[in-house]
Amino acid sequence: MPPIAKIIEAMRKSQQNIAYNDLYRVCEHHFGKPRQAGTSHAVFKMPWAGDPRVNIQDDKGKAKAYQVRQVLKAIEKKEAR
Repeated sequence: MPPIAKIIEAMRKSQQNIAYNDLYRVCEHHFGKPRQAGTSHAVFKMPWAGDPRVNIQDDKGKAKAYQVRQVLKAIEKKEAR
């Protein structure tokens, strides 16, 4: 498994073709366990109110590009705090 930093680097280069499991690992690393999982979506609790929210879903083993962008925004906001 690639390290988290390598996954984030790949996410920044292209939001397409990111494996759902890799995105899930990045989310767990930055935001902890999801508050909702086991359904079609994994919803992560943010340390702030409002956007960006992190709500990801598996699309045949891949992450949706707009959700990858949301995760990147949330990571940037968290690191800026």
